[in-house]
Amino acid sequence: MTTTINSRTHSWLPPTPPTGELSGLEFLRALMDGEIAPPPIAGTLGFTLVHVEPGKAVFEGETGEHLYNPLGSIHGGYYATLLDSALGCAVMTRLTAGFGYTTTQLGVHMTRPAFAHTGTLRCEANTVHVGRTTATAEARLVGVNDGKLYAHGTTACAIFPIAP
Repeated sequence: MTTTINSRTHSWLPPTPPTGELSGLEFLRALMDGEIAPPPIAGTLGFTLVHVEPGKAVFEGETGEHLYNPLGSIHGGYYATLLDSALGCAVMTRLTAGFGYTTTQLGVHMTRPAFAHTGTLRCEANTVHVGRTTATAEARLVGVNDGKLYAHGTTACAIFPIAP
């Protein structure tokens, strides 16, 4: 039996955390425009922020064997990471300069397995509530090629001032 060994390589720039000078929406738009380096996890897992507007963030991620779990399908952690990224960034679009967020709770509901041949997964997240200290959002993870729902989720986030 011949075994083929596959490999995957990627490079990244040092992360650029928000400094508090830009609003969340301005920061994310600068990231999309290439003025700010994307977070290293995006390159590691192969997903990209493709759209932002107030209260909304959209990510797209490519499936592949490198994301497989022991059962031969895309690992649920990949779903959770796409959901967490989109949900958090949806919240971030509503934050004024000088404020940041962190996920305090993530709920993920997986509805079907994805495979390497599934192709691009699109995660659209929208805020439900953004207050002074907490925020919530909801998202759906859908196959671009087949329109099927692969997962959906919710988040609760803490909002806090960014230290200078």
